Amino acid sequence: MNLKTVLRRAALGLVTAVSATLAMVAMAASQGIDLKGKTVEWVIPFSETGGSAKWANFYAPLLSEALPGNPTVVVKFMPGAGSTKGANWFQGQSYEDGTLIFGSSGSTQFPYLLGDPRVRYEYNDWNVVLASGTGGVAYLPPELAGMMNGLDASGLKGTDFIYGSQGATRLDLVPLLAWEMLGLSVEPVFGIKGRGDGRLMFERGEANIDYQTSSSYLKGVTPLVEAGTAVPMMSWGALDASGNIVRDPTFPDMPTFKELCDATPGCETSGEKWDAWKAFFVAGFPAQKMVFLPAGAPDAAIATYMEAFEAVKARPDFAEISMGRLGVYPQMTGDEATGALASATQVPDSAKEFVVDWLLERYGVSL
Repeated sequence: MNLKTVLRRAALGLVTAVSATLAMVAMAASQGIDLKGKTVEWVIPFSETGGSAKWANFYAPLLSEALPGNPTVVVKFMPGAGSTKGANWFQGQSYEDGTLIFGSSGSTQFPYLLGDPRVRYEYNDWNVVLASGTGGVAYLPPELAGMMNGLDASGLKGTDFIYGSQGATRLDLVPLLAWEMLGLSVEPVFGIKGRGDGRLMFERGEANIDYQTSSSYLKGVTPLVEAGTAVPMMSWGALDASGNIVRDPTFPDMPTFKELCDATPGCETSGEKWDAWKAFFVAGFPAQKMVFLPAGAPDAAIATYMEAFEAVKARPDFAEISMGRLGVYPQMTGDEATGALASATQVPDSAKEFVVDWLLERYGVSL
């Protein structure tokens, strides 16, 4: 079963469920919930230095303004096990009064997709109210970037790279597999609690290659680029309407991994390795960050949060204020968010099998 088949079946299977859900939500929307005088806790299962933190901190005050009763929205961090600790905790929570929401990321999705035995959470039990697309950028110290020949990365093949990683089964498998396809020798140091910690390793000279999601790159790495201590290598790209990888709209002047792969001898943009990389890129980035209400949330609560995020997106200044913090990516609610969740939590069996075998062979990770 190929990637297009998986996405098509997921979309068709969701039509009835989505239509029924949205009909119930629309009926409940007029009732809503009132959060006046309350504090909403937005739990992020990473450290406070990464892209998820920047994403949540951007939305929190805007969500406070848009929710009925203007509650205080507080972002709380629960890092551990590459986000599995926080996700497992959220799985054990039940809806009470609408004051708990959870923010997941691709690093939460990948262990779920791969059947990681530490996963105790089930996405189908949760209620998605926002799905945010994003991108990612890999970057190098200037002295190493200068060893590339245009888009050809062959000049880097003799370098020993160190990379701070949250774990091989996390979102980091996208850059790790990409760098391997380019012929680079990258040794990950596993165990960091967020991608921001990887950036700090790079800044301290403890790592000589890194990648950040777009929100973290824009705020945390752009100053390094401007100071001349970091040089962007490539973005992962974005998907066009036909499912092709094109340049990331947030970084239109930056080449994509596909472009570097095409220009680097030995790297192929076809075959099972490429298909696996693309499948996990699709699962990890176009709907990378999502907001959920816990199991048992009533239709009125779901409608209230969906309408609040819709109101945030409808602000006249949203495009302007989000561009420098989130980048230029879809912010999805309603049926779009539900469809994005389906795409982010399914991959073709062949891609999963390839990655499971690769993780065992390359990193000794058995799933």
